[in-house]
Amino acid sequence: MKQKIAIIGAGSWGTALAVSLSGKGHEVSIWDVDEDLLRLLERDRENKRYLPEVFFPGSVRIAYTRKEALYGADIALFAAPAQHFRSALEEAKPYFSRDQVIVNVAKGIERESLLTMSRIASELCGERAYAVLSGPSHAEEVGRNMPTTLAVASENAELAEYVQDVFMTNRLRVYANSDVIGVELGGALKNVIALGAGISDGMGFGDNAKAAMMTRGILEISRLGEKLGAKRETFFGLSGIGDLIVTCTSRHSRNRRCGVLIGKGVEPAAAAEKVGMVVEGVYTAEAAQLLARKAGVEMPVTEQVCRVLRGEVSAKEAVTALMTRQKRHEAEDLE
Repeated sequence: MKQKIAIIGAGSWGTALAVSLSGKGHEVSIWDVDEDLLRLLERDRENKRYLPEVFFPGSVRIAYTRKEALYGADIALFAAPAQHFRSALEEAKPYFSRDQVIVNVAKGIERESLLTMSRIASELCGERAYAVLSGPSHAEEVGRNMPTTLAVASENAELAEYVQDVFMTNRLRVYANSDVIGVELGGALKNVIALGAGISDGMGFGDNAKAAMMTRGILEISRLGEKLGAKRETFFGLSGIGDLIVTCTSRHSRNRRCGVLIGKGVEPAAAAEKVGMVVEGVYTAEAAQLLARKAGVEMPVTEQVCRVLRGEVSAKEAVTALMTRQKRHEAEDLE
């Protein structure tokens, strides 16, 4: 089933998916707002800036305009950062064909509106076919054809299965899911917990602290998710605990790396800049905190990560605040 796929965003994840999809025989075009980057991609057949030593097959076409990339495409794959998804979609919309499917891989919550990416797509494009692809997946590994599993979610079961078929290879396994909001929230909120896990590592704490951070983190994510209409079981699958594990523990994780720097005493803004790529958790943290307060959901880890990012408390003070909270029974959070 050869498909024509336009990728909007030539960062590390867009690059890795271009390589994977073209390797399956799909006709792939990639476009980015940074024209200088596109010229380098065409010259080097490699994204030296964001995904070095992963080479583009000759079949991947570099497009220099949105129209060129999107013309005749079956799928418009958005790999722009979450905070730029709205503008990327607005600017691409005039070039959509009638039956073109939107697949989004950005993981975040829009700060200004507190909307997930599917809600933004619905607001801008109405009932157009939309799916989200998420899960434990570092671009560095997908680009090198290492085994990876993902989840694709759509409210339309046939659409989810179509995207599943398009993306699956013998090294990229995709599971279909119907819980769009759950998959999106799992992918977005785990970045905030990964910042906390990185801070813990940067302070020199051990595995015990990280295990606690991850366990309590997935519980608070699921609490908010259920309140917003997601299914609890989604958060114990690939786009929940799976993505949380890889983002909290991997050397490839931008959010963890940023947290490590903060834990070592680097100012949050400087830490994010040192990472060199977009650290989604920095932007999502405040949105998550506001959503939780609005929904009346307690999210203590997220709350303390936000306070550290804003400079209200030191990392050491945040740890003390978490460790000295009022005692409670663990079963209270599992009911």
